[in-house]
Amino acid sequence: MRIKIHCQNRVGILRDILELLVGYGTNVARGEVGGEQGNAIYLHCPNLINLQFQALRPKLEAITGVFGVKRVGLMPSERRHLELNALLGALEFPVLSIDMAGSIVAANRAAAQLLGVRVDEVPGIALSRYTEDFDLPELVRANRSRINGLRVKVCGDVFLADIAPLQAEQEDSEAMAGAVLTLHRADRVGERIYQVRKQELRGFDSIFQSSKVMAAVVREARRMAPLDAPLLIEGETGTGKELLARACHLASPRGQSPFMALNCAGLPESMAETELFGYGPGAFEGARAEGKLGLLELTAGGTLFLDGVGEMSPRLQAKLLRFLQDGCFRRVGSDEEVYLDVRVTCATQLDLSELCARGEFREDLYHRLNVLSLHIPPLRECLDGLPPLVEHFLDRASRQIGCPLPSLAPAALEKMSRYHWPGNVRQLENVLFQAVSLCEGGVVKPDHIRLPGYGAAQPLGDFSLEGGLDMIVGRFEKAVLERLAGEFPSSRLLGKRLGVSHTTIANKLREHGIGKA
Repeated sequence: MRIKIHCQNRVGILRDILELLVGYGTNVARGEVGGEQGNAIYLHCPNLINLQFQALRPKLEAITGVFGVKRVGLMPSERRHLELNALLGALEFPVLSIDMAGSIVAANRAAAQLLGVRVDEVPGIALSRYTEDFDLPELVRANRSRINGLRVKVCGDVFLADIAPLQAEQEDSEAMAGAVLTLHRADRVGERIYQVRKQELRGFDSIFQSSKVMAAVVREARRMAPLDAPLLIEGETGTGKELLARACHLASPRGQSPFMALNCAGLPESMAETELFGYGPGAFEGARAEGKLGLLELTAGGTLFLDGVGEMSPRLQAKLLRFLQDGCFRRVGSDEEVYLDVRVTCATQLDLSELCARGEFREDLYHRLNVLSLHIPPLRECLDGLPPLVEHFLDRASRQIGCPLPSLAPAALEKMSRYHWPGNVRQLENVLFQAVSLCEGGVVKPDHIRLPGYGAAQPLGDFSLEGGLDMIVGRFEKAVLERLAGEFPSSRLLGKRLGVSHTTIANKLREHGIGKA
């Protein structure tokens, strides 16, 4: 058990606390001093059980200078260790800490993969085993300052290395503790430059608004962004829900705090729960001994984006509702209450109101999430802005590929304007990237625009003409609904596509036996 003692910073207070614990036969495995002015003592007592703690607590609080005692899930050093591991693990490029003897002290997962060992096998390995003509300690002693973009060969591959010395306050080289080495593949420098360019436009400026409908959505989003309330973003796949959520975060007072995203769709319930809420020490077999911080705690003060919230399990819905109501939650396998200030933004391609009506989504959670709401229209409803959007993606694709910007044949634009774009803007970007890679002569032609199902024979022409008009129309109606039901998964969206009420669509689907009974 780990306990936090909020106390006065006076001489002898730790002795008084330890004498009381010794009297109860309680062993202290580790202790730390924390708090802003050193006004908190953290103790790790492995053999202390809850009943003993309840008996000890009033006696501890009776000690002069002790203001309060409570259980905690992590020691301060454990929390810092978890946060550092989470940050390093999120980096896709190798990062290593090297001491002045040239040995690797620590490394992230990407570095371990590069060296061909497990992360726990890294400490103590000599860096010289994997490098050629590269003496890092001598380089650090000679320069005693940060070095960026040094060309080095590691495991036979060429990297550009950033070297940050670890030096104490003293000026002599003996005070140096080593350096942090960050490696970037030299053959991916062009990709890194593109990624930097891609991030130059941030927030709402990164959202293309050539369509009048999309421009109206962005105007609404700008008004909602500063409001510190849950935001629900609805839209089909590929419409840019996360992009809009990130823009709202950057335009809010929380814009300098973390933005974390979790896709709830397709994740097993247990995995989604531990990713979101974390778990306590030894919560289950195979868990880390020190536990794990969830995305909520890593997002403290910022914005958490939950994509596919409509597919969240009932258990997770209940935990999320409690956090939205009370601002607190419990990690998996822990009874400690964690209080956080986090704004929750959700996205879904399903109709949550319809899921509530079918009992598949909590109505109280829906109303908590739907304080502010935005609907991103599909690309087929924004075709008035297609030409500038196409030019934008052609320019981006040519920069990625490294070729001159091609022109667009009018017939190719006409072909795209007649397509229904089930994958929306994401599909358009991918199609145009492929078109630029295929085209020769600097012109994107219609045959370079490869659209799934475009120009194929449609099943609507294959139904029988037997019977009267009502029977023929009924068969045609059923074929239309079957064709569109996959693209528009709710009666509300399908009704909007066909220009009728969702009640009418629900009745027609039931009549023709399409979807759920």
